[in-house]
Amino acid sequence: MTRWIYALLMWLAQPLLRRKLMRRGLQEPGYLYAIDERFGYYSQSVPTHTGPSVWVHAVSLGETRAAAVLITALRVQWPDMRLLLTHGTATGRSEGAKLLREGDLQVWQPWDTRGATQRFLDHFKPTLGILMETEIWPNTVHACRAQGVPLLLVNARLSDKSLRQAQRLAWLARPAYAALTAVWAQTRADAERLAQLGAPVRGVLGNLKFDAAPDAKQLAAGSAWRAAQDMPVVMFASSREGEELALLQILKSFSPLAQVQKAPIAIEKAATQVQWLIVPRHPQRFEAVVALIQEHGFAVQRRSAWQADGPVTVQKTSREANELNAAPPCIWLGDSLGEMALYYGLADVALLGGSFEPLGGQNLIEAAACGCPVVMGPHTFNFAEAADQALAAGAALRATDLPQAITLAVDLVTHSHELQEKRQASQRFAQAHQGVAMQLAQAVGQVLQATPGQSMR
Repeated sequence: MTRWIYALLMWLAQPLLRRKLMRRGLQEPGYLYAIDERFGYYSQSVPTHTGPSVWVHAVSLGETRAAAVLITALRVQWPDMRLLLTHGTATGRSEGAKLLREGDLQVWQPWDTRGATQRFLDHFKPTLGILMETEIWPNTVHACRAQGVPLLLVNARLSDKSLRQAQRLAWLARPAYAALTAVWAQTRADAERLAQLGAPVRGVLGNLKFDAAPDAKQLAAGSAWRAAQDMPVVMFASSREGEELALLQILKSFSPLAQVQKAPIAIEKAATQVQWLIVPRHPQRFEAVVALIQEHGFAVQRRSAWQADGPVTVQKTSREANELNAAPPCIWLGDSLGEMALYYGLADVALLGGSFEPLGGQNLIEAAACGCPVVMGPHTFNFAEAADQALAAGAALRATDLPQAITLAVDLVTHSHELQEKRQASQRFAQAHQGVAMQLAQAVGQVLQATPGQSMR
């Protein structure tokens, strides 16, 4: 009875979703593409296929990159499989398009109404479904169960905060988690939390993102650009709302424009002797961050304006130094998508976005794979185990707040030997946790093998 209430609310929310997509589409046009797919109406036909049809749902960019390594491993076991890829965000869909082969299909995730989910399953008839990390939608799960489509939650994670929220809605969450066919968790703590919600946890395999290799060309380009710079580069990676403002306020307080006589040495260096690069987590905020930078008296140089040889560097001569020091310092803005490897190659050290506000932190694994040490704030509950492991491995530093993080980052970039040790530790840490994709593909393959009508080919 209670799930009927949820189903009614989701049905009533459809006009609100359309309105939200239209507003979001003003900043990111990708959200305006094929809106009817969100409601289970599809224009593309589904050709006859003799192999298994594997549906993978990767809601956004990070999940899609993690799904990429799993999809590659699955194709090794099932070369004749057809991929059905769904997403919830424009960045996820754009990244996912790179994974498609001839015969594969890609659409939006259906909105979680009974009608949309049923039309989705009737149209595409997936053999098996794979949900990445956290995406549990009650109507979708129950529709798959009713139609005999095995539904797996892989690379699964669940924070303490998310567990508490789910427990408050136990009438809705517990039946949904219990209706899954199998779950493989990232960590033992994730597995224990998922089990509390009734999820059929079959094992703990680690984090798929360790198997995602950074783009070698981007990394090489970023490293070459870094070599051309006079000053060390510190990046605020995947920064979130509120964090850029806090950084700019600190830097403005100790910039030449403020004419502060007694400044902490490390932070004074951060404002005058370090090149800052801010890469916001969400592309729809690029313009707002540009405005913030300019409002605080800094010049801004955008990645979208860089040429093939990278950011413009002003070479200071002794005669020009006094005049240039009086000019507004310039902050670089990473306003592009899919280029994090380039930015990590360009940076000496990265501050971990989302960890200086109570947002849980962003993924630090890609930074480690690129050999870029990370300074993280106190809030890393979304990736708690990876953060603790990186700290123990010497690939990351922990700060209690943003001023301390700035101090740690500046101190690190001014000690070349220690910086090199942290770089090497980062790469060792990333390499030590690889191999999850093949284990997970084998586990998924066992479920697929047991699905009626399927056999290894």
